[in-house]
Amino acid sequence: MPIPLHLAISEQLRHQITNGEFKPGEQLPSEHQLMLQFAVSRITARRAIANLVNQGLVVSQRGKGVFVKEQRKVTYSLSSPMIFFEADMLRQGVTSSIRNLVFKSVSPPSTIRQTLQLSPNQSEVYLQKKLLLLNDVPVAIDITYILANLGKTYAKDLKQHMTFPTLEQNGVLIDRITATLESTRANPETSEYLGVPLGEPLIVYCYTAYTPAHQPIVTGEALSRGDRLAYSVEIRKQDLQRRSE
Repeated sequence: MPIPLHLAISEQLRHQITNGEFKPGEQLPSEHQLMLQFAVSRITARRAIANLVNQGLVVSQRGKGVFVKEQRKVTYSLSSPMIFFEADMLRQGVTSSIRNLVFKSVSPPSTIRQTLQLSPNQSEVYLQKKLLLLNDVPVAIDITYILANLGKTYAKDLKQHMTFPTLEQNGVLIDRITATLESTRANPETSEYLGVPLGEPLIVYCYTAYTPAHQPIVTGEALSRGDRLAYSVEIRKQDLQRRSE
């Protein structure tokens, strides 16, 4: 199936922005110029620009034109607890927020049952899907499975705030988090929510959180845009020595 013209145009402009052909603060071609350059209608040119606005790459200034935004990639340290995510972003001059997409009780797939160590009489967990936004631009979609008693008890707070800080602030202690990094490509759902082309590479942060009693209570994955969010880790010599013992 051929790619729609407005997506093809916005993808070409996107590559020109990320490659530095259009620099931060520089004005993009106008709708009329795009119409002439690509031999398309005004509606198609307008939709192409709207795609870039939704991706957080450009800003439209009424009466002036469309300008390239400064593209900042922020870094989250995997060495620090996730309860400090918001503080970590603020330290980098970025405001984080979430947008709840789905929050409901579901029958979990077998892999989730196994990870959360559910007993036979635990038939339901809570599934939450939420967008993570940095400076109001979507950078990740988080898909989380939460033990039923926690999801039901803290539903209101979980819909408005990040998972781990919400649990910690309500006295649910998290002792450790196991995590792995993988990669995938944007499917139609993630492409729409994150404002990236279909098939765009995404970083997948898979995690499971445990209480001090070694009980897994939350598991999930965050699919993030590699052009806006990076992960880092610090490994100390004493950590390597501890592993070799």
